[in-house]
Amino acid sequence: MKNLIGTGVALITPFNAQHQIDFNALERHISHCIEGGVEYLVVMGTTGENATLSAAEKNQVLAAAKEANNGRVPLVYGIGGSNTAQLVETIEITNLEGVSAILSVSPYYNKPTQEGIYQHYKTLSEAAPLPIILYNVPGRTGSNISAETTLRLARDFDNIIGIKEASGDLEQVMEIINQRPEGFLVISGEDNLTLPIIASGGDGVISVSGQAFPSVFTEMVRNALAGEIKTAQKLHYRLFEVTKLLFAEGNPGGVKAALDLQKICEPYLRQPLWKVSQGLREAIADEIEKQQL
Repeated sequence: MKNLIGTGVALITPFNAQHQIDFNALERHISHCIEGGVEYLVVMGTTGENATLSAAEKNQVLAAAKEANNGRVPLVYGIGGSNTAQLVETIEITNLEGVSAILSVSPYYNKPTQEGIYQHYKTLSEAAPLPIILYNVPGRTGSNISAETTLRLARDFDNIIGIKEASGDLEQVMEIINQRPEGFLVISGEDNLTLPIIASGGDGVISVSGQAFPSVFTEMVRNALAGEIKTAQKLHYRLFEVTKLLFAEGNPGGVKAALDLQKICEPYLRQPLWKVSQGLREAIADEIEKQQL
């Protein structure tokens, strides 16, 4: 899956003031990302507010993303949740033509054991017609996919081809990198840990902030993957503070504020999420102006 090495971005879902999907803004945003140099797009991840969209709306967003992308870069589609049987049904009924892989977050809220997590992904692997990227984000799911479980899945199922690692535990990430089977992708799920993860042998990132600042972020990742660490460091620290601001009041409120400031989409979110405070918006605006982004 060499086409999933580098910078992927977890796309936001733009809404208008009536909290309806803004498909024109989505098309504009996808072009902004691709023209900025991203290697691939992730549709309907957490950043896409998938928990607040109906099944029909998710299908509409996927269809619109396919049309706007027009085959320019690979698409990854998010299918995850805490009901394994329901996810199998979703995989079976979703039109996945034109999609390169499925990103599937570890089951949330019900906090399965490591064996439960393994069996969950085993079931998805056997049902999926596409490669699967695991997604470990304990801060949201309430449970961690251990390095041992990740490696077991990587070795046992050929179509489980990588993991988006957002545990924030660099030792765990390095353990996976060190022991992974050949070709298994380790992808950063933490924007400000992307550089150290790539320097440790990782393969790139699925980023939130990268969609607001794609040119700078993708240049940082490409330099890091090429071993040009000093150059990558400069770009990493150029975005370091603004990236922290984007997450200061939750995701995707911060990145939607940044995109609104750049006239790409409006800042609206669906409840229970809410737009960022005026003070944070002004701080983000100051960082954007400071860097002339």
